Amino acid sequence: MTTRSMELADALANLASPVFSPAVVTKAKLCLLDFLGCAFEASALEPSQQAVAAVAAAPGGHMIGESATATPADAAFVNAVKGHGLVREDMHAASVCHHGVVVWPLLLALAETEPVAGMDLIRSAVVAYEVGGRLGRMLIDPAMSSLFRPTGLVAPIGSACGGAWMLKLDRQQVAAAIALAANTASGLNQWPHSGGSDMFFHPGFAARNAWMAVRLAEAGAFGSPDILEGRSGYFAALARRPMPGPIELFPDGEADILNVYHKAAPACNFAQTACQTALKLVEMIGSDAAPVERIRISVPAAAAAYPGCDRTGPFDRALQAKMSIPFGVGAVFAHGRLSEDIYSDLAHAETIRLIGASELVASPDLTALFPGQQGAAIDVVLGDGRQLSMGLPDVVPATEAEVRERFRSAAAIILGPAGAEAVEEFVDRLDTKKDAGRLLSLCAAKGAARRQATRAPRHGVGKATRPSSRQVS
Repeated sequence: MTTRSMELADALANLASPVFSPAVVTKAKLCLLDFLGCAFEASALEPSQQAVAAVAAAPGGHMIGESATATPADAAFVNAVKGHGLVREDMHAASVCHHGVVVWPLLLALAETEPVAGMDLIRSAVVAYEVGGRLGRMLIDPAMSSLFRPTGLVAPIGSACGGAWMLKLDRQQVAAAIALAANTASGLNQWPHSGGSDMFFHPGFAARNAWMAVRLAEAGAFGSPDILEGRSGYFAALARRPMPGPIELFPDGEADILNVYHKAAPACNFAQTACQTALKLVEMIGSDAAPVERIRISVPAAAAAYPGCDRTGPFDRALQAKMSIPFGVGAVFAHGRLSEDIYSDLAHAETIRLIGASELVASPDLTALFPGQQGAAIDVVLGDGRQLSMGLPDVVPATEAEVRERFRSAAAIILGPAGAEAVEEFVDRLDTKKDAGRLLSLCAAKGAARRQATRAPRHGVGKATRPSSRQVS
């Protein structure tokens, strides 16, 4: 029987080398470095430490920035949560997904238990981004993303495909991994409304579930071959519509990882361009101008409608502020900068005043260009009656230099400058490394453990899913 998952398995088995071009390899390395930088910087945040506390000490899996170890599956959970902690992870706008915070924790965990060459790790990541990106383009629409977290729906399947491809599973096993991962698709978007921390843990669940999907498939588990297009399958259940066709990988030789961008600001994807536009206006207005009296923010309809993006208060948690376009824009005008610290004072009087003076609207023109372009425009009226306008046609990504500088600063705090340099050098030369599994051990803290590594495992928690074939330091 030929099914969509079988077709996808066949496509993965017959990938041509040119899709892994030098540009694609370079992009994958930068995505990995960005993920690691985010994870290091978020290590001390509450969700990160809650994730660490929730897993039992065990050999086999290194957690970024921690001295203690866990099972590889649990380490993947923790590393995914850390990578998402700043809300600054890489973004694929067309699928509304953060693939990297699931892809890298899974693949690095697998690489700690299996001998994996660096180039194989890179190519597997490209495969995972590709499947996830193309699947997400087919599945996600505004109605769905108002209810479900796209990353939680799509990334388990994409990442499981990358893991299955890296372990060289056969056609039947790859299809089973797809089916089992599809059964774990989850993540609800109630958290922006209630201020919950659910979002931070979505990638952790996805990475750990992808691990289990791959390992079960490897062990011979049989998943529904028609899971994607079946009458009660993935598209029918989530999208309430038939699957439109096969998942086409690398159309015209283009890798979807090249469409991933790195956020400049630690905030929601949909807040990025509006905040950047506000910063341009701040520079235009100058420090001696009359105060801003009214703000009109125009964004694509997808941005205006995404849960939490139109929030005007109250703001009880930083995550609510990072999701809110009015908060981000108001804070930029109030502080004169776009940085992590603008989200630290949720009751800042001038920010709150400016939010109250703001109007968020969906622009038909910007909507027509989305997701190819993610533009924003802002019109302001100053206290002296002047009216100023500024627009950006698309989000301005962080540059490679900015990604590297952020990584170095964050990693050096935990590993020291020499340790940070060693990790960066390993990533830069990953395509030449024979043992990619060494990377996570380089990312582990060498000082005192952040928690007691010797505490007794709780009943039913922390059991290794598979004995490690690697000597763990």
